[in-house]
Amino acid sequence: MAPKHSSLVPLIFLLLLLISVRHSSGAGHDYHDALRKSILFFEGQRSGKLPPDQRIKWRRDSALHDGASAGVDLTGGYYDAGDNVKFVFPMAFTTTLLSWSIIDFKRNMGSELGNAVKAVKWATDFLLKATAKEGVIYVQVGDAFSDHSCWERPEDMDTLRTVFKIDQNHPGSDVAGEIAAALAAASIVFRSLDASYSNLLLDRAVKVFEFANRHRGAYSSSLHSAVCPFYCDFDGYQDELLWGAAWLHKATRRRQYREYIVKNEVVLRAGDTINEFGWDNKHAGINVLISKEVLMGRAPDLKSFQVNADAFICSILPGISHPQVQYSPGGLIVKPGVCNMQHVTSLSFLLLAYSNYLSHSNHVVPCGSMSATPALLKHIAKRQVDYILGDNPQRMSYMVGYGPHYPLRIHHRGSSLPSVAAHSARIGCKEGSRYFFSPNPNPNRLIGAVVGGPNITDSFPDARPFFQESEPTTYVNAPLVGLLAYFSAHP
Repeated sequence: MAPKHSSLVPLIFLLLLLISVRHSSGAGHDYHDALRKSILFFEGQRSGKLPPDQRIKWRRDSALHDGASAGVDLTGGYYDAGDNVKFVFPMAFTTTLLSWSIIDFKRNMGSELGNAVKAVKWATDFLLKATAKEGVIYVQVGDAFSDHSCWERPEDMDTLRTVFKIDQNHPGSDVAGEIAAALAAASIVFRSLDASYSNLLLDRAVKVFEFANRHRGAYSSSLHSAVCPFYCDFDGYQDELLWGAAWLHKATRRRQYREYIVKNEVVLRAGDTINEFGWDNKHAGINVLISKEVLMGRAPDLKSFQVNADAFICSILPGISHPQVQYSPGGLIVKPGVCNMQHVTSLSFLLLAYSNYLSHSNHVVPCGSMSATPALLKHIAKRQVDYILGDNPQRMSYMVGYGPHYPLRIHHRGSSLPSVAAHSARIGCKEGSRYFFSPNPNPNRLIGAVVGGPNITDSFPDARPFFQESEPTTYVNAPLVGLLAYFSAHP
């Protein structure tokens, strides 16, 4: 497809360039250092028995009896954010995006590839435990309401560690579909590193997907009182079924998954909300992932997914008539909801991934009277990454530990309370409140944590009570790993 030319293209480039220059820190970013720190963050989120090579030393073992009340071992995995609950839905999405980051950008990770793989395995080891029992999938450990009434270190937890599960009578195709996607994606990561582990992940992904497809329903319907409003599925389970099938097709190349995608494209609404991507909504990701096959000329019967992916790209470009995202005065992507930075990193990851697919197939995206080139998509994605790292009106890096000025009072229990090494005595549920409300910086730096970020006016309150802005999450960092890897090799 020959590129189309339009006067709008240089205007958009000029707009983005002016924004970048206006808020530039004046020096290039050390993307590899940011990559290292972004991966290190996951070690600060670890639950369970910490390994000897644990690098964030202020953390200690925690939640060593998770699953005991149900007679199973559910230790390990990640705390998804600043609390001490293990929500499997966002944990699985984090795993999928970490794996996708490695699959597409491992050549750019250099010395950090091993640490990125370890971050995936810490999650997949837990997901294997959560899916080990036939016909049952454990989808949450910890009572969220009990946990959120306390401000205490994970090492001190005395809140309820209730175990929640789905089964054939209480379905959860959304969380099961995401787990299947995560295991399938991770199986690709380990294929050349540990064949037996890769096969184990893939076999389990197949079984979990069969369960998700056979027993259809949203897990927030089955477990509403436990998972809502924290990780309630607002978007339905249909997208996770397509998402899981897409990753299983990529991992297995089995025709049955391709046929499933073709047969269920309309039924499972692949063309809905195509400009959304995150732990709850997989539509943009589905279309971009599948489009790689189409662009390479290997799947003409899936052409509609490329049409959807192109429409997604056009919907988020700055300067178009009816954009589906807003941009702050400083140039940050802004969408409604909690933790805006999840939209920034996830959508930017898709822009970068799709730009590479377009480059390799010599395509551009037609957007009305203009065309979006791979270079433009990379430029927009890089602008978002640079904003996170400090090129913004606040001159603040939104990654803890990167740059001279970053958030000091993040909404994170372990970071904000004295470490066990500094304060060996237990800090009770309500005793932590004085640390929560303290104006002092957090005593423990959660290196690499990317917070929810500034609002539509580029303002940011560096204070724990403003959790929407100051709380870090694993699913913000996961796609950022891929972005930072690429830009570390292509600054």
